[in-house]
Amino acid sequence: MVAGDGRAGVREDGYVTRAWNFSAGPATLPLSVLERARDELLELPGAAASVLEISHRSPAFEAVIDEAETNLRALLAIPPTHRVLFLQGGASLQFSMVPMNLLRGRTAPAEYVLTGSWSKKALAEARREGRVRVAWDGAGTGWRAVPDLSALAFDAAAPYVHVASNETIQGVGFPDGFEPAAGPPLVCDASSDFLSRPLPVDRYALLYAGAQKNAGAAGLTLVVLREDALAQIPDGLPTMLDFRTFVAHRSLYNTPPTFAIYLLVLVTRWLRDDVGGLEKIRERNREKAALLYDGIDGSEGFYRGHAEVAARSLMNVTWRLPSEDLEARFVADATREALLELKGHRSVGGIRASIYNAMPVEGVKDLRTFMEDFRARHA
Repeated sequence: MVAGDGRAGVREDGYVTRAWNFSAGPATLPLSVLERARDELLELPGAAASVLEISHRSPAFEAVIDEAETNLRALLAIPPTHRVLFLQGGASLQFSMVPMNLLRGRTAPAEYVLTGSWSKKALAEARREGRVRVAWDGAGTGWRAVPDLSALAFDAAAPYVHVASNETIQGVGFPDGFEPAAGPPLVCDASSDFLSRPLPVDRYALLYAGAQKNAGAAGLTLVVLREDALAQIPDGLPTMLDFRTFVAHRSLYNTPPTFAIYLLVLVTRWLRDDVGGLEKIRERNREKAALLYDGIDGSEGFYRGHAEVAARSLMNVTWRLPSEDLEARFVADATREALLELKGHRSVGGIRASIYNAMPVEGVKDLRTFMEDFRARHA
């Protein structure tokens, strides 16, 4: 284990002080971000108190939230037509909040593209608010594929088309450039691949993402909302469920998740200064994913990838072994090698390696080596 690469090492008594964390979320954070947060925990520079203690209306915290928005706008090239909101409740609250704001009272149905577990949950919540139509259903493929959105026949009057750009459970994701150039407004749950690659933000009416995959800590939800979508919002919504509340108050209507926003600042600095931007992190993510998919494809069927090649996620690599007993042994043996959280989601089983932005290439190489050794012992 190499100090400084995300693993702190092993003590003389064999206790692992820091391992490779392949959790689907909350996920691994850059070690430098954790160290910076540790060093500033007692006193945020210029605040004379911890970021955990200062008022969200203080000049010190306003500087934090301003930098968070500035950094996000720079990394994603967010145009002035879009507002950046810092909310709570996770993507799961957005499953309800989006249709409450954009579907309630509309005549035409919203279009939902189903590619896995999370887009199905979003559909279920939208049905509580208005009419919906399933424009494409991946159940027929066993949740192994994603569609070409430009080839789907959407209702031109639809208030929006909803997609999940990456499904963490099934390990499928849309490729670069999947956004159609025309059609109904596009709404996207980008929770698990947010900040992992450049995006044409101008094509989205609304992007939302829980921060705990690539952007920081659990408790913060990012929403990037185009201004023309605000005109669709009906009156009479609960104050805390109306996007206009947070636009009007710069996400400071109530106390926001202050520490999570501070961590977002540190993560976006890391992406900008240490990594070199979203083009660079996309290259790194492609390299990491290729290491695992090449190992799966070259295993002569011992490892069987779930997703079709064209729909393979760069964030969540999922695969099966010849038996559930071998899968359980794989997870147990990997844990002993300080390769953690590799058990697939309880709803689908198998193995899942989540290799978000902060997972170093070295960690994925260690997992690939373990996969080869395990196969040699059990094939």
